[in-house]
Amino acid sequence: MTNTTLERPRIATPADWLAARKALLKKEKELTHLRDALAAERQALPWVRVEKNYLFDTPTGKKSLADLFDGRSQLAIYHFMFGSDWAEGCPSCSMVGDGIDGALPHLLQRDVTFSAISRAPLPKIESFKTRMGWRFPWASSSGNTFNQDFRVSFTQEELASGKIYNYGTVGFPSEEAPGFSVFAKDPSGNVYHTYSTFGRGLEELLGVYFFLDRVPNGRNEAEVKPHPMGWVRHHDKYPAPAAGNSAEPARAAAAKADTNCCHGENH
Repeated sequence: MTNTTLERPRIATPADWLAARKALLKKEKELTHLRDALAAERQALPWVRVEKNYLFDTPTGKKSLADLFDGRSQLAIYHFMFGSDWAEGCPSCSMVGDGIDGALPHLLQRDVTFSAISRAPLPKIESFKTRMGWRFPWASSSGNTFNQDFRVSFTQEELASGKIYNYGTVGFPSEEAPGFSVFAKDPSGNVYHTYSTFGRGLEELLGVYFFLDRVPNGRNEAEVKPHPMGWVRHHDKYPAPAAGNSAEPARAAAAKADTNCCHGENH
C-alpha cells in the first residue's frame, strides 16, 4: 500500500544536510565492511557431498544435479515457489525472476551457472516462463525429493508442526517456500552443497528494495496485509497508473496479491 503524500521532512541547510549525510555514510561503510567479512565467512563454510542422484526434467531432457552445472564448477539455484498443482508461480519469486536474466552473462564469466528449480511439471514451468518473458534455465523437480531435502517443500503435517522453515526457526504458511542454494563440483565430478539461505536472506535478490530503501517513503509495507510483500504481483498484473491517484493501483495490488506467497518476515 502506498501513501499519496510524504510526511513533512525536517528542512535543513545544505551544510546541515551534508553533516547528517556524512554521519550516515560512516554507518553505511561499517555495514559494507561487515558485509564483506560475512561474505568471507560464508565462502569458508564446509562442504557436504550430495549423495542422492537427483534427476530433473529440463527442456533438453532428464538431467542430474551434476549436469545442471553445464560445464562449470559452481551452481547457484533459486528455489522458486511453484507447486505441482499451482496455476502460476509465486508473485514474490516472480519479482526475483524479473531480475535474473540480466545477471546471467556476468555469472557465466565467473564460472557460475544459474538455474531455478520448482516442483511444478515442466510444461507448466515453460508456459509460465514464456508468459513472463524470461530466458533463464528452469528445471522441474517433480519426480524427486530435491525440494523436500533442501527444506523448501513441506507436507501438511510438517506445516502444522510449527517451526519448519529457515533451519527450523520459523513456521511457513504454504507447502512451497523460497530459497537459494549453492553447489560446487570437483574435477572428479563429485557435487557438494556449500550454502543455502531462506527468508530475508533472499532480499538481496530483490533489486526493487534497493530503490525503495533509499526513497523517503521506504518500503511502506507496515500496513500491507496479509504480509509485508502482499503488494507484489506478477509484472503483467499491475493495473495501469490511475491519473491523479497513484495510490489506487497499489491498493488493488495489495488486495489481490497471492496470500500464500512471501519471503517471510524473519531471517
